[in-house]
Amino acid sequence: MTLSWITMAFLSACGGNKTQQQMPAANFKTMKVATKDVTMSERYSATIRGRQDIEVYPQVGGTLWKLCVTEGQKVVKGQTLFIIDQVPYQAALNTAVASQEAANASLATAQLNYDSKKKLFDDGIISDVELQTAHNTLLSAKAQVAQANAQVVNARNSLSYTVVKSPANGVVGTLPYRQGALVSSAMPQPLTTVSDNTQMYVYFSISEAQLLTMTRENGSKEAAIGQMPDVTLLLVDGSEYPHKGKVESVSGVVDRSTGTVQVRAAFDNPEKLLLSGSTGYVVIPTTYKNKIVVPVTATVQMQDKFKVYVVDKDNIAHEQLVTTESLTNGKEYVIKDGLKVGDIIVAEGAGMLRDGQDIKPNKD
Repeated sequence: MTLSWITMAFLSACGGNKTQQQMPAANFKTMKVATKDVTMSERYSATIRGRQDIEVYPQVGGTLWKLCVTEGQKVVKGQTLFIIDQVPYQAALNTAVASQEAANASLATAQLNYDSKKKLFDDGIISDVELQTAHNTLLSAKAQVAQANAQVVNARNSLSYTVVKSPANGVVGTLPYRQGALVSSAMPQPLTTVSDNTQMYVYFSISEAQLLTMTRENGSKEAAIGQMPDVTLLLVDGSEYPHKGKVESVSGVVDRSTGTVQVRAAFDNPEKLLLSGSTGYVVIPTTYKNKIVVPVTATVQMQDKFKVYVVDKDNIAHEQLVTTESLTNGKEYVIKDGLKVGDIIVAEGAGMLRDGQDIKPNKD
């Protein structure tokens, strides 16, 4: 009885395997490998700065007497931004001018005395010592006049520094100090920042390996910069900035902590939409011409490698390793190696296949 059950179970198992082996091949969409032109893009985090972001510090200390601008105001070079209390500096200038006048009077007296002594010496009335003494007094008076003149210039400059002017055309940043605040050239925070936003600089970083590849392909870093296409800027809200930018420079120093180099692109800012200190993304397109391109659905990723399934004339799918370009648009891969034009591959559902599996091609 036991032997009969074992025999029946064995026969049943054999019959099940036979049924499984005779299951019809699954339908898979296939495609013929061909070449085409395709553009891939890569995004980089970016920071936006004005063409000139000039921090404005006072050159003299004192009480902030007047704020002549408001935050975000457009200013021109030489326009008054702040006025520092001028009273002590005006007094210092008046004192310097008075000292200058006194020094000029002393010089005039010393000159008269010397001229008189010179005539007496020529007539043989006084000695050489008296003439030399008068001459030394004259030289001392001239030195005092020069010193007084310098003090006047210094005092006048200090007074002019109480009027803090814009160093360039641009837009006024934040105003951390208010009327009545005590300011000086040694304070940690500037009075404000004037940003020239007619053209904006957008900074982003690329890897050292990318820079090395670009340099090798173009012969030099400068040539690589010249060959780079216009770049697109995505703003923080996801919208695309309407003006294209141009890469102008690539840093020659690698950041040791990140292994990247900084790149600067310039964007015109006629609508003043871009603000210094903002962030966004730079999008750089790369065009591949006459390259084999396959859909992402045709690939299976295995760590840092990819494989596809090539279908032979007997409709059997064979696993094939391929090498792809680093850039992708999320829908396709550009194949560098592993496929040739005319190959038939599984276009969808590659992840459900195994090597040597029999399939039913579906080209629709």
